[in-house]
Parts: sequence; C-alpha cells; structure tokens
Amino acid sequence: MPDDFSSTNGIVYIVGGGPGDPGLITVKGLDCLRRADVVLHDRLIAPELLDEVPAYAEVIDVGKEPKRHRRSQEEINDLLIENARAGKIVVRLKGGDPFVFGRGGEECQALAEAGIRYEVIPGISSVIAVPAYAGIPVTQRGIATAFTVVTGHTADTSIDWKAISQTGTIIFVMGVEHLPEIIAQLLAHGRSSDTPAAVIADGTTLRQRVVTGTLADLVEKAEGIRPPALLIIGEVVRLHEQIDWFVPQIPVIASRPLAAAAKQSHAKFVNCKGDCFVGSLTLLAMTEFMWVIPFESARR
Repeated sequence: MPDDFSSTNGIVYIVGGGPGDPGLITVKGLDCLRRADVVLHDRLIAPELLDEVPAYAEVIDVGKEPKRHRRSQEEINDLLIENARAGKIVVRLKGGDPFVFGRGGEECQALAEAGIRYEVIPGISSVIAVPAYAGIPVTQRGIATAFTVVTGHTADTSIDWKAISQTGTIIFVMGVEHLPEIIAQLLAHGRSSDTPAAVIADGTTLRQRVVTGTLADLVEKAEGIRPPALLIIGEVVRLHEQIDWFVPQIPVIASRPLAAAAKQSHAKFVNCKGDCFVGSLTLLAMTEFMWVIPFESARR
C-alpha cells in the first residue's frame, strides 16, 4: 500500500466470503464482518453471513448479474472511498476469493489512488472448493499435475484455446451459459471427445447439483442447469463416483424430544427409527437447527 494515506481512521477490508457454504469464510473475514460499519456485498455470497453484521451497520447490495448490474464498478469504488473517508470500517464482501475473477485488484487500485487504507482478506475460491465438494480433486498424483482456470465468457478473445486444451484439468468459472461453445473450442483444438467432464451448480450449498459426462454428451446432460455453475474437465472427474462425499442436508423442524436428545448426546448423528439419521448443527450465529437425511445417504 502507498505511504500517503489520508489521515482518516476509516479502512476498507476486501473480504473473500468463500464459495457458498457460510462455514467456509475465514476467521479473519468473519471478524471483519462483526466489526463493520458498512458492508457492500456481492450477489453470490452466503446470505447467512449478513446475520453476523452488527445491527447498526449499513448493508448495501451491489451484486451483479449477467447484463444486469445494480451499480457500476465505478459507483462501487466511489462508495468504498466515500465511507472510508467518513471514518467508517467498510467491508467489501465478495464470493470466493477477491482476486480470482472478483475484481478485487481493481478496487484496491481505486483505494490506493484515493489514499484510502485497505486490507485484503483472501477467501476460499470456488475454483477449488466446488470440485472438492463434488469429490473431484483438481490435481491427483498420477492423473493430473496441473490445472488451468479460465473465465467462462467466450467473448474473451485472449483465451489461448490450443494451450488450454492440453492442460490436465481445466476449470471454467461461470461457463455454463457458453457450454456448447467451450466444448466446441476444446474439441477443435485437440481434446478428445471422451474426456470426462462435469458441471457443478450451486456448489457447497444445500442446492448443489453435479452432472457428469464427457465432452461428447455433457451439453445434453447438463441441459437446464443455470448459473452459478462451474465446469471442470479432465481425468480427475472420474474420481467423483468413488469419493463423492457431500450430501446436501435439508433443514427440517424437529420435535422437542428429538432435539433435546440430540443436544444431550453431543453426537454428530442420532439414529431415528432405523431408516434415517437426524443431526444437529450450530451455525456461526450459534443458532441450532436439525436435519434429516436418508439412512443410506448418511452411511456413505
């Protein structure tokens, strides 16, 4: 950061909120949220994280959708600068990691030019976490020793398709809307049509959905999948069938005796009538709820 910061006590924290599961925010990022006077958040952050913001704080939704922006990047920069100059603790809460297709670098440039103090709190990127929640490691000894991360916007003419197609694992962020074009480019530049591939929608959340196939049939299989979704291509996708571990757990209202039994046992799971499991979970805000999942799924 430059030395000529303004004398104001305000500061901006550029915080990575993680890929969707609220439990994946860093300890430092959570601490920033709990001290914030103003929070400017993106569309894809876990909404539960906003429950950690002080009651007195101002919360501003600056999320962007494809071709629909509530505020321009310039307006967001101005809000960060204006609030910091007013002496406030400002948190710019982003999904994933701020420096991985998050425009965090651009915001830091604007703050530096304005003489505003700032810190970057890295987050767990969806690039790695979402495949992990689908049982797909991006690298694996003997299978893939490198991975490439690419924007899914095929209008970006700087993409070197020939080089990308030769990489062991290829990850396209927000690429589902251009899935046919992406696959066509890879096939045209030498990637085999029987290469395993997967689309993972709403990764790390209760809505997670994984569709696997090959470059030959994934477009058909993934029909109907909508953003946010990540595309991963390579031999590592075959590991999904063996090490898929994440079972989305849907919260339900449990009976008082059952909730009491779970709380007293301190066990991760409590057997319920032999055909399902019930568990309890304490969230960041120390609010307990119950979930029920099928017995077979729970045993995986």
